[in-house]
Amino acid sequence: MSTVRRILVHRASFVIGLLLLVLGAAVIAGVGQAQRTPGVTDALPAGYDSTKAAQVLDTLPQQEGSTALVLVTRTDDGRLTDDQVQQVRTALGGLDVQDVTAPRSPQAVVTSDDGTAALAVLPVATIDASSTATAVKALRSQLTRDVPDGLRAQVTGPAGIQADLAAVFDGADVRLLAVTASVVALLLIITYRSPVLWVVPLAVVGIADQVAAVAATRVLAALGVPWDESTTGILSVLVFGAGTNYALLLISRYRDELRTHESRYDAMRVALRRAAEAVLASASTVVVGVLCLALSVIPTTRALGIASAVGVVVALVFVLVALPGLLVACGRWVFWPKVPRVGSTVLTEGHSVWRRVGDGVARRPSVFAAGVVVVLAALAVGLGFTRLGLPTAEQFLSKPEAISAADRLARSFPAGSTEPATVVTRDAAAATSALQKVDGVGRVAAGASGDGWSELSVVLDDAPDSAAARATVERMRAALAGGPTSYVGGATAQAVDLSAGSTRDRLVVIPLVLVLVLGALVLLLRSLVAPVLLVATVVGTYLASLGASWWIFTEVFGFSALDEGTPLLAFLFLVALGVDYNIFLVTRAREEAATHGPREGMLRALAATGGVITSAGILLAAVFAVLGVLPLVVLAQLGTVICLGVLLDTLLVRTVLVPSLGLVLGDRFWWPRRVGPGDGVPAEETARVPAGV
Repeated sequence: MSTVRRILVHRASFVIGLLLLVLGAAVIAGVGQAQRTPGVTDALPAGYDSTKAAQVLDTLPQQEGSTALVLVTRTDDGRLTDDQVQQVRTALGGLDVQDVTAPRSPQAVVTSDDGTAALAVLPVATIDASSTATAVKALRSQLTRDVPDGLRAQVTGPAGIQADLAAVFDGADVRLLAVTASVVALLLIITYRSPVLWVVPLAVVGIADQVAAVAATRVLAALGVPWDESTTGILSVLVFGAGTNYALLLISRYRDELRTHESRYDAMRVALRRAAEAVLASASTVVVGVLCLALSVIPTTRALGIASAVGVVVALVFVLVALPGLLVACGRWVFWPKVPRVGSTVLTEGHSVWRRVGDGVARRPSVFAAGVVVVLAALAVGLGFTRLGLPTAEQFLSKPEAISAADRLARSFPAGSTEPATVVTRDAAAATSALQKVDGVGRVAAGASGDGWSELSVVLDDAPDSAAARATVERMRAALAGGPTSYVGGATAQAVDLSAGSTRDRLVVIPLVLVLVLGALVLLLRSLVAPVLLVATVVGTYLASLGASWWIFTEVFGFSALDEGTPLLAFLFLVALGVDYNIFLVTRAREEAATHGPREGMLRALAATGGVITSAGILLAAVFAVLGVLPLVVLAQLGTVICLGVLLDTLLVRTVLVPSLGLVLGDRFWWPRRVGPGDGVPAEETARVPAGV
């Protein structure tokens, strides 16, 4: 490691950093991201009933790619006249849209019993979301032109919903990158109070973000793991957040060392030595944590874990290799107007706001610790009211055409018409007979067949993905059990299986993450008590943020439930990233304790790291909040929970609770290791308390 540090801060270090950035740009331009090859089961849990149904359907020779429902109503919501019905049939019969099959007969356009709506089911022969979106866009455009005045034509059904979902991500990467970079730039300017310095870390992390996207998608393609549009979006937020955090810590150390070293190369050498341990430990913890998602039964969740691990490694390399060289090459002037000079100080240890906070906590640490625990417990009360399973109709922050059309369709036709359940069976007659006896099943119709399989389209009485529809799916499966091989699929069945798969993932991944993170902390700190307490504080933060977020979601945003994936992903990122700040604090406390003892060491560590950790936490919270720019509820929920959790961890847990526990326990906090004067830590490591950010 020492050889690497000498190379990184050599006088040719600028060349090393520049070469890495040029190489990164070449990778972005010359290699590019791998192309997705979407499959029908990418987001479905492996081995579950609906997944098997989708796999069988994909092999049937007559199977169309998707289905669009065209709903026509009067603009005044009145009854359709006979002339208007005929005009609708003529307009729909004359459709000429690539990949969309027009109604073959007037009878294919049916009117509702109340006479207020006409409905046509149109096969859409597309193979992926992009081509479906193109076909639906063209269909909507032609309907707008051809449907007579006074009538309203809307497209819903599986194809319409898929198209509207694809539209959410149209240009999303550029929009997300622009907003994220702007937020990071603003917060860096506020943090450093310099018109120049912020450019260097932002440029390094920005290039790292693009390299990470290329590397991650290439790795996923090589491993054969499918990913979706949200994977690269969350990856970008993670790389910006983690990379900027690491940069903040390194720059803080470097600025402090410039006050005691004439040579900026020597200053960076010492800064890199002191920051590297915490940064490497932090990155390792995040990588280990996110890789646990590789055990998920949902392919796209596995992809997110692998992509996140690749992204954090790329961010780490760019921050520890490219950033030091560029900072050294820029010289002290990059900190203008507050240029650090040898012998200069910003705030002495005793006058630091964070030292004053620490002194206040030290007067009654038990009271402060108990107070924080009570606050976290109170916020976590919301967990008792939390519901999981967000219906399809509520997955968009703003209601698109497919959802509003589905709502209108349910007023005139059976609510389940928008997305019928699909059954594939070896015996169509027996399955049809069994299904017709199931409560909640409205109509059973034969579909495609081939290779010994038959498709049945089952219209349910209740709206797709509703609690009643899910119960009907369970009854359908029970009715088919014991007979010829049959699988129940479709949107509602997939929601049931996603719920079961998500529950399984939480039961497997969460305990594993806790064990691995705890093990990493034990190895890093060579202690048992401190790691257990640190993990416990992070878990408490997670529970509090999830409970508090539930009240925000229900009372402010009006969401009826959490998405099934939100609790697991929020837990993973909060634990992995939340441990970061504790690592930064306690590794510094261990260094300071070698000279000043455990109590004073903890206070000096808080004084030294308070500014940089708070800045990093606020920045990370803001970056994850940026997920809300995409109009999907699941991303808004994930961003909200992580944002709130990071703020709780940064401003309350790391500032008050962890120091309180360290002060109450004293030497026992580090058990079985003895931390104090004479424990073997070099004195040069703790000779001074930097001013922080």
